[in-house]
Amino acid sequence: MLMTIRSTGQSWSLDIALAQGGFDALHPGAKGTMEQLGHDHTDFDKVFALVKSGVMLPKAWATVATQAEQRAVHYDADGFARTASDLYERAAVMWGRAQYSIFDAADPRKAAFRMRANRCVDRLGALRNNRVRRVVLDFDGAQIYGLLHLPAQPVTGAPAVILGPGMDMIKEDYIHAAERYYTSQGMIALSIEGPGQGESRTGGLTVDLTNYERAITRYIDYLAELPEVDATQIGMFGISMSGYWGSRAAATDTRLAALAAFEAVTGDFTTIFERAQPTFKNNFMYMAGYGDEGAFDRELVARMPLGDLVEKITCPVLYGIGEFDELTPLDEALASYERITAPKEMRVYEDEFHPLGGVAAEIFRFGAEWLQRTLAGEFTEKGRDVRHYVCRDGGVTDGTNHPGWWLDTSPV
Repeated sequence: MLMTIRSTGQSWSLDIALAQGGFDALHPGAKGTMEQLGHDHTDFDKVFALVKSGVMLPKAWATVATQAEQRAVHYDADGFARTASDLYERAAVMWGRAQYSIFDAADPRKAAFRMRANRCVDRLGALRNNRVRRVVLDFDGAQIYGLLHLPAQPVTGAPAVILGPGMDMIKEDYIHAAERYYTSQGMIALSIEGPGQGESRTGGLTVDLTNYERAITRYIDYLAELPEVDATQIGMFGISMSGYWGSRAAATDTRLAALAAFEAVTGDFTTIFERAQPTFKNNFMYMAGYGDEGAFDRELVARMPLGDLVEKITCPVLYGIGEFDELTPLDEALASYERITAPKEMRVYEDEFHPLGGVAAEIFRFGAEWLQRTLAGEFTEKGRDVRHYVCRDGGVTDGTNHPGWWLDTSPV
């Protein structure tokens, strides 16, 4: 397994955090976000009851995934299609977490876990009348993978949204959100894996500085050719690193008609790779195919900040970030937002960390509704600049995205 210098030296502290505080010690409040990604909270609690150190994660996820899949097979055999498909979904996302926990594409356990996830998704799709379909596209001499999500009733010329995963996510993580927030509204959704993620990485495709946005362009090509889709109404919802990749795509492909990005990594990349948990850097080095940490820092990390690139964005954008996001300091997120000249909106959520777990259901619904209205022609006026600071007590401060305790000062 790939290990950076810092992760080797600090692995004991991460193990103590897991043993003492479970997943919440590593990602404060993240359970709410995980539920939006299809994880049942009881499954989640079962998994972390079994974990006392990081090396136990693959076994724990695989154990509870097996339990859910066995239950799915039971209901499937008795003809309870919806109950079975829901359990297959729960199993699929847990098999996804199990394979993610192994940073070695050649490890046969990773492939076995991925096959189990695929099996669950295939059966889920069959039980839902083929409304969840695998998508495999040729790209840069390799392949990229997605899941197409269709409404229950046939549509033509409908708006479509690309659902972009964070660096530690896979396309299956959006099955729940795709149905709840998009296809139920008559929209098309395409959950994706870009270079370096999931099956794309297993197939040998690593991520570099620009190929992820080119992969998004390839996905736009695919959607634009579907009779169900209006090619002029294709947007993107991204969280974490997909907020970053989505920003790059919005700056380079004008066919992207709207972008909603939450927890987007828009800062200097020193914070995420040198100050945050070392697992982030471990994972991205694996995604990029680097074994040499120094070369990774020189050749990729130094070039990753968005900088002036956001000035090229022309479509309406929505950004949301936690006040204490541990991967992007708020002042850096605000500075990046200031550079955008396209119609824009930004919400800062008081006391929230990177997962935005305390407002997860709110942002998933709001992001979807904002995209639906924007693709229909709203929020597109030149010069639009809407700012909110969303208070923990339920209040919302309009006209500014600065925390009140800053006392009208700005570190930007």
